[in-house]
Amino acid sequence: MKAIQYRRIGAEPELVEIPTPEPGPGEILLEITAAGVCHSDAFIMGLPEEQYTFGLPLTLGHEGAGRVAAVGAGVEGLDVGTDVLVYGPWGCGQCWHCSQGMENYCSRAADLNILPPGLGAPGAIAEYMVVDSPRHVVPIGDLDPVTAVPLTDAGLTPYHAIKRSLGKLRPGSTAVVIGTGGLGHVAIQLLRHLSPARVVALDVSEDKLEFARSIGAHEAVLSDSNAAAKVRTITGPAGAALVLDLVGMQPTLDLSMAIAGVGSDVAIVGLGDGQAAAQVGFFRGAYEVNVAVPYWGARNELIELVDMAHQGVFDIAIERFALEDGVEAYRRLAAGTLRGRAVITP
Repeated sequence: MKAIQYRRIGAEPELVEIPTPEPGPGEILLEITAAGVCHSDAFIMGLPEEQYTFGLPLTLGHEGAGRVAAVGAGVEGLDVGTDVLVYGPWGCGQCWHCSQGMENYCSRAADLNILPPGLGAPGAIAEYMVVDSPRHVVPIGDLDPVTAVPLTDAGLTPYHAIKRSLGKLRPGSTAVVIGTGGLGHVAIQLLRHLSPARVVALDVSEDKLEFARSIGAHEAVLSDSNAAAKVRTITGPAGAALVLDLVGMQPTLDLSMAIAGVGSDVAIVGLGDGQAAAQVGFFRGAYEVNVAVPYWGARNELIELVDMAHQGVFDIAIERFALEDGVEAYRRLAAGTLRGRAVITP
């Protein structure tokens, strides 16, 4: 089968031919119908050799949708031909967090060397992939897998971050989204659907700000040296009740802390360069600001997103690429010229 793999440290991913996998006991074989391209892929491919821990060659793709092609021994209740999304943050299924559906915070994954697809285990940017357990797939019914597949990360990650803060998003409050790309433009739609808060979007170009307005942002502000003052003009002395930093670079973290109000939440969602840090402490921002680094989301939250998609909540911007053009999708991602999410369709 064809797959896109990262094969050499520092090199571009490559389209290659590899054997088609077979499902073992308890496993599922999916014929992939759609796979998303994410900044997390670019981050791990940018790591130097001494920091890279994901194995080579690595079949990329942690956002996956597919049709069940075969099941291994012991798998029951999942029919061949069922269309599903892949829940990416695999865990042990037995620890306290996993028992709550929060396999994204599995306490045993590291010890058991359980790795997510595309981030250690073979991923979805291929014609077929193996999913390790039926609990890691979510049926999607008649949803289009191409528009649904971003829900597995670009939807799930901001949704998990937003749900933590819904109690603070009262009428008259402000939620700020920094970065309006793959995750950010979904975050704007989630905030408009789930809360009465005013939504302010920030990005680095006017076309991206216009895009943010078109999908529901009440205000859009250029992310430059004057951004904090401009946002403070909008929020008034209360500041923002929630700041979602979908970028994660030092300037955006500094901006997040500058606009956060008393008792607010700052969620650092973007990986950035992996080196940035929020500055917290006395005289470094508002009192009782809660800074968190949420990671992915729970399985039940993915099911909730699928339900919302059936209700027509989302208008996710998609740029489609054939598997043969998948390497170009990564080039476009690196160049910052994608609008919304790149989806590869084998």
